Amino acid sequence: MSAADPEDVGEEIRDIAEVPAVEVINTVAVHLLSAAAVKVGLADDPEEQTDLDEARKLIDALAGLVTAAAPSLGDHHARALRDGLRTIQLAFREASRIPDPIGKGPGEKWTGPVS
Repeated sequence: MSAADPEDVGEEIRDIAEVPAVEVINTVAVHLLSAAAVKVGLADDPEEQTDLDEARKLIDALAGLVTAAAPSLGDHHARALRDGLRTIQLAFREASRIPDPIGKGPGEKWTGPVS
């Protein structure tokens, strides 16, 4: 394993410094949402990739991020992320053999009950 070139690291830091916080938050949220969708079984081959334990962790992280960041994101971005979050929470509930009680599902600690 080789050490990173200090010039490359400096360039990466400058690049990320130019990215608005809203864009970084949205990018992270979309990655969490996409990973959760795969783990819930919404991928091309759901039998191979479904892992509800992993999906729960990803949805919890997404819900915490969206809830905490929503006031800073603006209505358009926050609404889109909340809609995606709600959709994946409902997909999780449908994929569960024994659904969590309303209000106890992944992310519902931060979002409130989803049904």
